Amino acid sequence: MLQNKLTGLLGIDYPIIQAPMAGGITVSKLVSEVSKHGGLGMIGAGYMTPDQLRKQIKEIRELTTCPFGVNLFVPNDFSADENQLHKAHDILQPIRAKLNLPLNDQIKIPDFELLEESFHKQISVIIEEKVPVCSFTFGIPSSRVVSLLQQSDIKMIATATTVEEAKEIEKSGFDMVVVQGSEAGGHRGHFIGEDEGSLVGLMSLIPQAADCVNIPVIAAGGIMDGRGLIASLCLGASGVQMGTAFLTCVESGAHRVYKKAILSASEDQAVLTRAFSGKLARGIENRYIRELREHEGELPDFPVQNALTQEIRNASSAQNNPEYMSLWSGQSPRLAKNQNVETLMENILEEALKIKTGFGF
Repeated sequence: MLQNKLTGLLGIDYPIIQAPMAGGITVSKLVSEVSKHGGLGMIGAGYMTPDQLRKQIKEIRELTTCPFGVNLFVPNDFSADENQLHKAHDILQPIRAKLNLPLNDQIKIPDFELLEESFHKQISVIIEEKVPVCSFTFGIPSSRVVSLLQQSDIKMIATATTVEEAKEIEKSGFDMVVVQGSEAGGHRGHFIGEDEGSLVGLMSLIPQAADCVNIPVIAAGGIMDGRGLIASLCLGASGVQMGTAFLTCVESGAHRVYKKAILSASEDQAVLTRAFSGKLARGIENRYIRELREHEGELPDFPVQNALTQEIRNASSAQNNPEYMSLWSGQSPRLAKNQNVETLMENILEEALKIKTGFGF
């Protein structure tokens, strides 16, 4: 009853995609369980090396023969102002002290050429390993990359936060588009215009995007259950991409402290911040976000700020301290549950089918 063009393109039973959450959350067990239960499991490979990606692809293939996908961050050139770097470094020193980290005088910033090289090697791994689906965040890759994936018959998805971005994605030859509402957890996927312009609510974004593109639209942002799935389908989406709902599952690789923070949070605690990475993202408010709120305009852009805070985030995690971790979450944390993937999928489908039957469609 829930099969459509999207499920056909992806080779899945249900129009449910597990969001590709980078940073160790989308472990092989989570990805494979989602795929085994009829959805599309996704590897969040944004911070992975090509070798790490290849290893995980092989691990998942040992766990399931079902389709799964890989998500990559599109590298965007960046610059780092020397004064801004030193200012951010000084702002972070008191926090480093609180976590017993050395007050490091060295400022290490990412190398764009190395990031771009790694990205292209990741693309090669995806093609060589014949991964059926590849998705992108933070923009559209080059026409050469798109052509290589098309030639390998790999289905492509990209992320949009506005109708304009969705139209550009379709024009670039993509098979599907994820429309990310302002309710979504984690980083904003916008790539045209400013941060504020990307904050369109999902209920407004879905029908407008669906009316303007011919490729399947996948809704993302605050969707946690069968109600969200059916609402998205009614508004014109062909499926949903869910992050926070899968993040708190037993199989997720998220830190137990991170899961606990979401499970005990309310909707007004899922706030937007640039403080962790230099890119606007939504997560559970903690001490770090509050302490750096007044400094957000002084911080460098992604991925520079992300590199500057890496040790802080790692130390906070190692010390089981949620106050300095990036606790990415959508705006529906009250609906999150501590359950396994099988139960989550069953509940979503049962609720969705009850609604469909009740309304006679």
